[in-house]
Amino acid sequence: MSSHSARKQSDSSSASELTPDEISGQLSQRVRALRKERGWSLDSLSAACGVSRSMLSQIERGEANPTLAVTVRISQAFGIALGELVEAPISTSSIEVIRADDRTFHYRSDAECRIRTLSPLHLEKDVEFYEVLLHTSGKLNSAPHFKGTREFLTVEKGKIELQSGDDSTLLGPGDSASYRVDVPHTISNAGRGEAVLFLVVIYQN
Repeated sequence: MSSHSARKQSDSSSASELTPDEISGQLSQRVRALRKERGWSLDSLSAACGVSRSMLSQIERGEANPTLAVTVRISQAFGIALGELVEAPISTSSIEVIRADDRTFHYRSDAECRIRTLSPLHLEKDVEFYEVLLHTSGKLNSAPHFKGTREFLTVEKGKIELQSGDDSTLLGPGDSASYRVDVPHTISNAGRGEAVLFLVVIYQN
């Protein structure tokens, strides 16, 4: 048996041992992680699978248990098997490492910026951790997140301008800020070279 087949068999065994609540929780995390890996908005996923945006939002927050038909449509939109949405992550160690060169965690890289996830994808739900590199004149515009969501930002290198709603401030190396992100918000490179910052997103429970 190939190592891939053995892993799939092990995954299936692990999934079968999960309780219904654990499967629901795993599903919500997987849908959200897969959507972010592809750089899709909720509207994009809704268009791809034919499930309403509000339902997808509830599924990602663990507030709704989708029917089998809905789950199948979501898996088809991602181009994966149904079982892959509810498989438990396999870990041989209590330490999870994200290597610097693992492009699985580079879910955005373009002329404006590069965003790298620093928290395990299957754990993303209430807290997310990112490294953001803004190229010269780069800008990261974001639509409002869920009500009550906040971000904590620390500048490692360069100079940035932060805008949250009608408020704005300039930040330099070593500066940190916390701010609302349930309003439109923007992080802009205000310096002459690249800017690097670390970003923690905390969703209200």
